[in-house]
Amino acid sequence: MTSSINTETGERSDLLESLNRHRSFLRFTVRDLTDEQAAERPTRSELCLGGLLKHVAATEQGWVNFMMDGATALGSADDADLGDRALEFSMLKGETLTGLLEAYDQVAARTDELVATLPDLDISHPLPAAPWFEPGARWSARRVLLHIIAETAQHAGHADILRESLDGAKTMG
Repeated sequence: MTSSINTETGERSDLLESLNRHRSFLRFTVRDLTDEQAAERPTRSELCLGGLLKHVAATEQGWVNFMMDGATALGSADDADLGDRALEFSMLKGETLTGLLEAYDQVAARTDELVATLPDLDISHPLPAAPWFEPGARWSARRVLLHIIAETAQHAGHADILRESLDGAKTMG
């Protein structure tokens, strides 16, 4: 599908530039690591670098699905769904850092394509019922993209701390 929307300048360009900057920071934290290192938990937290990468990809994919299909794309806030989401923060047997990075690249490409082709960033859907969302709230595609950027930036910061704890390497500085 060819879009007549210009993503080289303007709002969409700014959104994608910001998102891609934070994606780069996150990807940079896992540079030159083995699968074993990416699965390590170097702090008291349950977080590992591979798990963070997997979580960010799953979160971005879920929100992009929401932009297209509404609240049902995000699943429910029940305990079973939350238990499955906890697995996003771990590298499971058979998962590799290379595979997680490839999956993240696929999610990113889909997001970027949607931003380039979505007719209007003002289209919105009601949020699903969950204790962390205001009842009756709606989010536009623009608001979802801002949320994806914030999530990616926050987790890139977590990843920076984990990487420094793991081997002293720093993302910035």
